[in-house]
Amino acid sequence: MKPTISDEWLRIEALDLEARGVAHRGDGKVVFVSGALPGEQVRARITRSKAKWESGDAVAVRDPAYTRVTPRCAHFGVCGGCSMQHVDAAAQLAFKQRTLEDDLRHLAQLRPQMMLRPLAGPTWGYRHRARLTVRVVPKKGGVLIGFHERGSSYVADMRSCAVLPPRVSALLLPLRALIASLSCPQRLPQIELAIGGDSVVLVLRHLQPLTDADRAALRAFGAAHGVRWWLQPGGPQTAAPLDAADEAGADDGATLAYALPEFGVRMPFRPTDFTQVNHRVNQALVGRALRLLAPAAHERVADWFCGLGNFTLPLATRAAAVLGVEGSEALVQRARDNAAANALSARTRFEARNLFDVDSATLRALGAFDKWLVDPPREGALALCKALADARAAGGFEGPERIVYVSCNPATLARDAGLLVHQAGYVLRAAGVVNMFPHTSHVESIAVFERGAAGQAATD
Repeated sequence: MKPTISDEWLRIEALDLEARGVAHRGDGKVVFVSGALPGEQVRARITRSKAKWESGDAVAVRDPAYTRVTPRCAHFGVCGGCSMQHVDAAAQLAFKQRTLEDDLRHLAQLRPQMMLRPLAGPTWGYRHRARLTVRVVPKKGGVLIGFHERGSSYVADMRSCAVLPPRVSALLLPLRALIASLSCPQRLPQIELAIGGDSVVLVLRHLQPLTDADRAALRAFGAAHGVRWWLQPGGPQTAAPLDAADEAGADDGATLAYALPEFGVRMPFRPTDFTQVNHRVNQALVGRALRLLAPAAHERVADWFCGLGNFTLPLATRAAAVLGVEGSEALVQRARDNAAANALSARTRFEARNLFDVDSATLRALGAFDKWLVDPPREGALALCKALADARAAGGFEGPERIVYVSCNPATLARDAGLLVHQAGYVLRAAGVVNMFPHTSHVESIAVFERGAAGQAATD
């Protein structure tokens, strides 16, 4: 539809899960307004209109909310990488905490016995991982590299980025010139960024072979800007260093690594492996998770959806034995390698299993564990929680005494929490948010469950 300006001032009542202001017209129709905050009156440019709702952008604001701040990034409002730069950092945390509490209450009819204080860290320059789209757009001067525009498949005309580390933000314009100089810029859809320690790796997705001149240009760029190039002609498993000599010297990319100093652990990873984008907050998250789980020196612990061993290896420094289970065989092998590199192989075991297709028989076959750490993707851990509920209902299987569940989706956490409490007989002792993605509406959280009513409240 052609955008129109609303014919009335709208009073913003709340924020939705995408951090849009929520208002009601005089006729009761719901209006979602990007850039608006609770308590404000706004005029909106309406860009979508349906029978029961409309959405648009704030173009004028009366009585600005006390939580409103000036966005740092010149591209905010157009770029879809951030949705909350106009909100004070403390208010962002409060919004995310309220989202978690609301989902637990409305979707699972649960209230944690204790709300944990939010975990926060750097709010700018924190993204150590990013997927940047590449497009040739002649109308905008040639090559664009960046995040998608908000609510669009178009690429934002980004010349800097406040949430990328400054040294990477400074590469956006030089990268445009580089890509434009290559033989097939229209066939280079994506650049993936991975930072580990002092190493910066850029993974170039290419849909046709690069020429010798292209490779020479990439080498020259890498040398000039202190970055390493990997090439990805197909799926993530095809990614490899630009030069074979680099591959041999880097031990298959293992110069990328992040540290968990509280546990004396160093985690090497490949640039296409999943790792958390915010290394500082990840350190705090791992520390909190282990304090909440409190593994004892004689206990066996299961780490479900273990990935590279982000929680498994720290757990192995505290517990007698840890089983890490992950769906990807490649990640399981890298977790084994990381355990060996940290001298923790004797206390760890890893298995590749589809955790979206487990049942009570699977749990019984794996044996008893004193405690669980669960860290699933956005889809949650429905099959695992149901398997636990079924095993306990059938008898002869107590299940873990305590579960710490790390979530990147409060809705699926609430769904699984309902299963654990209402069917498996656990108590929701505590929950709280983790600001892994400042200036976005993404809600990372952590919750603690204990078996039956006899457990003690979790503390942090």
